Amino acid sequence: MKPGTPLLELRDATVVKNDVRVLDRLTMTIADGEHTAILGPNGSGKTALIHLLTHDHYPLAAGDSAPPPLRVFGEHRWNVTDLRSTLGIVTTDLHHQFVEGNSTGRIRGVDAVVSGFFATRGFLINLPVTAAMRDQAEATLARLDAAHLAARRLDEMSTGEARRVLIARALVTEPRALVLDEPTSGLDLVARGRFLETIRQIARGGTTVVLVTHHVEEIVPEIDRVVLLQRGCVAAEGRKREMLTAERLSALFGAPIALQQNDGYFYARSERAT
Repeated sequence: MKPGTPLLELRDATVVKNDVRVLDRLTMTIADGEHTAILGPNGSGKTALIHLLTHDHYPLAAGDSAPPPLRVFGEHRWNVTDLRSTLGIVTTDLHHQFVEGNSTGRIRGVDAVVSGFFATRGFLINLPVTAAMRDQAEATLARLDAAHLAARRLDEMSTGEARRVLIARALVTEPRALVLDEPTSGLDLVARGRFLETIRQIARGGTTVVLVTHHVEEIVPEIDRVVLLQRGCVAAEGRKREMLTAERLSALFGAPIALQQNDGYFYARSERAT
Protein backbone atom coordinates (compact mmCIF):
# COMPACT_ATOMS: atom_id res chain seq x y z
CA MET A 1 0.00 0.00 0.00
CA LYS A 2 1.38 3.39 -1.00
CA PRO A 3 1.89 6.06 1.70
CA GLY A 4 -1.10 8.34 1.90
CA THR A 5 -3.53 5.78 0.45
CA PRO A 6 -7.00 6.42 1.92
CA LEU A 7 -8.54 3.86 4.22
CA LEU A 8 -11.87 4.08 2.41
CA GLU A 9 -12.96 5.65 -0.87
CA LEU A 10 -16.55 5.65 -2.10
CA ARG A 11 -17.27 7.20 -5.50
CA ASP A 12 -20.90 7.42 -6.61
CA ALA A 13 -21.66 4.15 -4.78
CA THR A 14 -25.28 3.13 -5.28
CA VAL A 15 -27.00 0.19 -3.57
CA VAL A 16 -30.59 -0.78 -4.35
CA LYS A 17 -32.65 -3.00 -2.03
CA ASN A 18 -36.27 -3.84 -2.77
CA ASP A 19 -36.32 -1.20 -5.52
CA VAL A 20 -35.17 1.49 -3.06
CA ARG A 21 -31.83 3.29 -3.34
CA VAL A 22 -30.49 2.80 0.20
CA LEU A 23 -27.21 4.38 -0.94
CA ASP A 24 -27.57 6.98 -3.66
CA ARG A 25 -24.33 7.91 -5.46
CA LEU A 26 -22.57 8.05 -2.08
CA THR A 27 -19.17 9.73 -2.28
CA MET A 28 -16.84 9.80 0.71
CA THR A 29 -13.13 9.47 1.54
CA ILE A 30 -11.67 8.52 4.93
CA ALA A 31 -7.92 8.92 5.34
CA ASP A 32 -5.75 6.31 7.00
CA GLY A 33 -5.26 7.43 10.61
CA GLU A 34 -8.26 9.79 10.56
CA HIS A 35 -10.69 8.75 13.31
CA THR A 36 -14.13 9.37 11.83
CA ALA A 37 -17.76 9.18 12.92
CA ILE A 38 -20.51 8.55 10.36
CA LEU A 39 -23.67 9.95 11.94
CA GLY A 40 -27.22 9.68 10.67
CA PRO A 41 -30.79 8.87 11.67
CA ASN A 42 -32.46 5.52 11.10
CA GLY A 43 -32.96 4.99 7.38
CA SER A 44 -30.04 7.18 6.38
CA GLY A 45 -28.05 4.30 4.84
CA LYS A 46 -25.72 3.42 7.73
CA THR A 47 -26.57 -0.29 7.69
CA ALA A 48 -26.23 -0.44 3.89
CA LEU A 49 -22.80 1.18 4.20
CA ILE A 50 -21.69 -1.46 6.73
CA HIS A 51 -23.02 -4.25 4.46
CA LEU A 52 -21.08 -2.73 1.60
CA LEU A 53 -17.87 -2.97 3.63
CA THR A 54 -18.59 -6.57 4.67
CA HIS A 55 -19.43 -7.56 1.07
CA ASP A 56 -23.00 -8.46 2.04
CA HIS A 57 -24.15 -5.75 -0.41
CA TYR A 58 -22.55 -4.86 -3.73
CA PRO A 59 -22.76 -1.46 -5.44
CA LEU A 60 -24.28 -1.13 -8.88
CA ALA A 61 -21.64 -1.63 -11.53
CA ALA A 62 -19.97 1.55 -12.71
CA GLY A 63 -19.42 2.29 -16.39
CA ASP A 64 -16.31 1.02 -18.13
CA SER A 65 -14.58 4.40 -17.83
CA ALA A 66 -15.79 5.18 -14.29
CA PRO A 67 -13.57 4.58 -11.24
CA PRO A 68 -14.55 1.67 -8.96
CA PRO A 69 -17.31 2.74 -6.55
CA LEU A 70 -15.53 1.22 -3.52
CA ARG A 71 -11.86 1.02 -2.61
CA VAL A 72 -10.42 -0.10 0.71
CA PHE A 73 -6.78 0.89 1.18
CA GLY A 74 -6.58 1.57 -2.54
CA GLU A 75 -7.84 -1.85 -3.64
CA HIS A 76 -11.24 -2.57 -5.18
CA ARG A 77 -10.81 -6.35 -5.40
CA TRP A 78 -10.34 -8.15 -2.10
CA ASN A 79 -10.34 -11.68 -0.85
CA VAL A 80 -12.92 -11.44 1.97
CA THR A 81 -10.59 -13.17 4.45
CA ASP A 82 -7.75 -10.78 3.60
CA LEU A 83 -10.10 -7.82 3.89
CA ARG A 84 -11.23 -8.85 7.37
CA SER A 85 -7.58 -9.12 8.42
CA THR A 86 -6.98 -5.55 7.28
CA LEU A 87 -10.27 -3.98 8.31
CA GLY A 88 -11.78 -5.17 11.59
CA ILE A 89 -15.57 -4.78 11.68
CA VAL A 90 -17.83 -5.23 14.73
CA THR A 91 -21.58 -5.03 14.22
CA THR A 92 -24.71 -5.74 16.25
CA ASP A 93 -25.51 -8.51 13.74
CA LEU A 94 -22.16 -10.14 14.49
CA HIS A 95 -22.93 -9.95 18.22
CA HIS A 96 -26.26 -11.73 17.68
CA GLN A 97 -24.66 -14.39 15.49
CA PHE A 98 -22.04 -15.20 18.10
CA VAL A 99 -24.04 -14.92 21.30
CA GLU A 100 -27.45 -16.14 20.18
CA GLY A 101 -26.39 -18.78 17.65
CA ASN A 102 -27.43 -22.33 18.51
CA SER A 103 -23.87 -23.40 19.22
CA THR A 104 -21.66 -20.37 18.65
CA GLY A 105 -22.54 -18.80 21.97
CA ARG A 106 -21.22 -21.87 23.78
CA ILE A 107 -17.62 -21.29 22.74
CA ARG A 108 -15.08 -19.77 25.08
CA GLY A 109 -13.98 -16.20 24.73
CA VAL A 110 -10.46 -17.10 23.62
CA ASP A 111 -11.82 -19.39 20.87
CA ALA A 112 -14.08 -16.61 19.61
CA VAL A 113 -11.03 -14.36 19.35
CA VAL A 114 -8.95 -17.04 17.60
CA SER A 115 -11.73 -17.40 15.00
CA GLY A 116 -10.80 -13.89 13.86
CA PHE A 117 -7.72 -15.36 12.15
CA PHE A 118 -9.98 -17.39 9.87
CA ALA A 119 -13.00 -15.03 9.55
CA THR A 120 -15.26 -17.83 10.81
CA ARG A 121 -18.18 -17.51 13.19
CA GLY A 122 -16.31 -19.15 16.04
CA PHE A 123 -15.98 -22.70 14.77
CA LEU A 124 -12.38 -23.95 14.89
CA ILE A 125 -12.91 -27.58 13.85
CA ASN A 126 -10.38 -28.73 11.23
CA LEU A 127 -8.69 -25.32 11.17
CA PRO A 128 -4.90 -25.02 11.58
CA VAL A 129 -4.94 -23.21 14.95
CA THR A 130 -1.42 -22.69 16.30
CA ALA A 131 -0.10 -21.98 19.78
CA ALA A 132 1.03 -18.57 18.51
CA MET A 133 -2.55 -17.75 17.51
CA ARG A 134 -3.85 -18.64 20.95
CA ASP A 135 -1.09 -16.59 22.58
CA GLN A 136 -2.02 -13.63 20.36
CA ALA A 137 -5.70 -14.05 21.21
CA GLU A 138 -4.99 -14.05 24.93
CA ALA A 139 -2.69 -11.03 24.59
CA THR A 140 -5.39 -9.11 22.68
CA LEU A 141 -7.96 -9.89 25.37
CA ALA A 142 -5.50 -8.68 28.00
CA ARG A 143 -4.94 -5.47 26.01
CA LEU A 144 -8.67 -4.78 26.34
CA ASP A 145 -8.73 -5.65 30.06
CA ALA A 146 -10.69 -8.78 29.21
CA ALA A 147 -8.21 -11.55 30.08
CA HIS A 148 -10.71 -12.87 32.64
CA LEU A 149 -13.15 -13.65 29.81
CA ALA A 150 -10.84 -16.07 27.97
CA ALA A 151 -12.25 -19.23 29.57
CA ARG A 152 -15.89 -18.11 29.86
CA ARG A 153 -18.56 -18.98 27.31
CA LEU A 154 -20.02 -16.14 25.30
CA ASP A 155 -23.60 -17.01 26.28
CA GLU A 156 -22.59 -16.63 29.94
CA MET A 157 -21.26 -13.09 29.45
CA SER A 158 -23.05 -9.78 29.76
CA THR A 159 -23.66 -7.83 26.57
CA GLY A 160 -20.73 -5.54 27.35
CA GLU A 161 -18.38 -8.45 28.03
CA ALA A 162 -19.33 -10.24 24.82
CA ARG A 163 -18.92 -7.02 22.84
CA ARG A 164 -15.42 -6.61 24.28
CA VAL A 165 -14.54 -10.16 23.17
CA LEU A 166 -15.77 -9.41 19.64
CA ILE A 167 -13.61 -6.29 19.50
CA ALA A 168 -10.64 -8.46 20.53
CA ARG A 169 -11.60 -10.82 17.70
CA ALA A 170 -11.55 -7.91 15.25
CA LEU A 171 -8.18 -6.69 16.55
CA VAL A 172 -6.39 -10.04 16.85
CA THR A 173 -5.02 -9.81 13.29
CA GLU A 174 -3.75 -6.27 14.04
CA PRO A 175 -5.84 -4.55 11.35
CA ARG A 176 -5.08 -1.02 10.29
CA ALA A 177 -8.62 0.12 11.02
CA LEU A 178 -11.60 -0.84 13.17
CA VAL A 179 -15.18 -0.15 12.06
CA LEU A 180 -17.79 -0.10 14.83
CA ASP A 181 -21.50 -0.18 14.05
CA GLU A 182 -23.72 1.17 16.88
CA PRO A 183 -21.22 -0.23 19.41
CA THR A 184 -23.07 0.59 22.66
CA SER A 185 -26.42 -0.87 21.57
CA GLY A 186 -27.83 -2.97 24.42
CA LEU A 187 -25.33 -1.77 27.03
CA ASP A 188 -26.35 -0.32 30.36
CA LEU A 189 -24.99 3.01 31.61
CA VAL A 190 -21.91 1.60 33.36
CA ALA A 191 -21.03 -0.87 30.59
CA ARG A 192 -21.46 1.89 28.03
CA GLY A 193 -18.97 4.13 29.83
CA ARG A 194 -16.42 1.33 30.06
CA PHE A 195 -16.91 0.47 26.41
CA LEU A 196 -16.35 4.04 25.25
CA GLU A 197 -13.12 4.10 27.25
CA THR A 198 -12.06 0.97 25.37
CA ILE A 199 -12.71 2.72 22.05
CA ARG A 200 -10.63 5.68 23.22
CA GLN A 201 -7.78 3.35 24.15
CA ILE A 202 -7.88 1.72 20.71
CA ALA A 203 -7.89 5.10 18.95
CA ARG A 204 -4.93 6.30 21.00
CA GLY A 205 -3.10 3.06 20.26
CA GLY A 206 -2.77 3.79 16.55
CA THR A 207 -5.69 1.84 15.05
CA THR A 208 -7.92 4.05 12.90
CA VAL A 209 -11.46 4.06 14.33
CA VAL A 210 -14.51 4.50 12.12
CA LEU A 211 -17.69 4.80 14.18
CA VAL A 212 -21.09 4.38 12.50
CA THR A 213 -23.90 5.56 14.75
CA HIS A 214 -27.01 7.63 15.33
CA HIS A 215 -25.95 8.48 18.91
CA VAL A 216 -23.98 11.73 19.19
CA GLU A 217 -22.76 10.77 22.68
CA GLU A 218 -20.87 7.75 21.27
CA ILE A 219 -18.46 10.04 19.43
CA VAL A 220 -15.38 9.88 21.65
CA PRO A 221 -13.07 12.89 21.98
CA GLU A 222 -10.37 11.25 19.82
CA ILE A 223 -12.71 11.42 16.81
CA ASP A 224 -12.40 14.81 15.13
CA ARG A 225 -14.05 14.23 11.74
CA VAL A 226 -17.78 13.69 11.32
CA VAL A 227 -19.72 12.70 8.21
CA LEU A 228 -23.47 13.42 8.31
CA LEU A 229 -25.42 10.80 6.37
CA GLN A 230 -28.97 11.44 5.14
CA ARG A 231 -31.12 9.44 2.71
CA GLY A 232 -28.13 7.51 1.43
CA CYS A 233 -26.01 10.57 0.69
CA VAL A 234 -23.47 12.71 2.49
CA ALA A 235 -25.34 15.76 3.80
CA ALA A 236 -22.19 17.41 5.17
CA GLU A 237 -18.72 16.47 6.42
CA GLY A 238 -15.92 18.20 8.27
CA ARG A 239 -14.41 18.85 11.66
CA LYS A 240 -16.47 17.75 14.64
CA ARG A 241 -17.09 21.24 16.02
CA GLU A 242 -18.39 22.36 12.64
CA MET A 243 -20.68 19.36 12.14
CA LEU A 244 -22.05 18.89 15.66
CA THR A 245 -24.15 22.01 15.94
CA ALA A 246 -27.79 22.33 16.94
CA GLU A 247 -28.64 23.72 13.51
CA ARG A 248 -27.00 20.90 11.55
CA LEU A 249 -28.35 18.12 13.78
CA SER A 250 -31.86 19.56 13.74
CA ALA A 251 -31.77 19.48 9.93
CA LEU A 252 -30.28 15.97 9.91
CA PHE A 253 -32.83 14.42 12.29
CA GLY A 254 -35.77 16.54 11.17
CA ALA A 255 -36.58 17.85 14.65
CA PRO A 256 -35.32 20.57 17.01
CA ILE A 257 -32.13 19.36 18.70
CA ALA A 258 -30.38 20.93 21.69
CA LEU A 259 -26.69 20.25 22.13
CA GLN A 260 -24.32 20.30 25.10
CA GLN A 261 -20.61 19.58 25.43
CA ASN A 262 -18.67 18.22 28.39
CA ASP A 263 -15.11 16.82 28.65
CA GLY A 264 -14.79 16.38 24.89
CA TYR A 265 -18.14 14.63 24.48
CA PHE A 266 -21.25 16.06 22.82
CA TYR A 267 -24.74 15.31 24.12
CA ALA A 268 -27.90 15.86 22.07
CA ARG A 269 -31.53 15.87 23.12
CA SER A 270 -34.73 16.40 21.20
CA GLU A 271 -36.66 19.58 21.98
CA ARG A 272 -40.34 20.05 21.43
CA ALA A 273 -40.97 22.65 18.77
CA THR A 274 -42.60 25.82 20.09
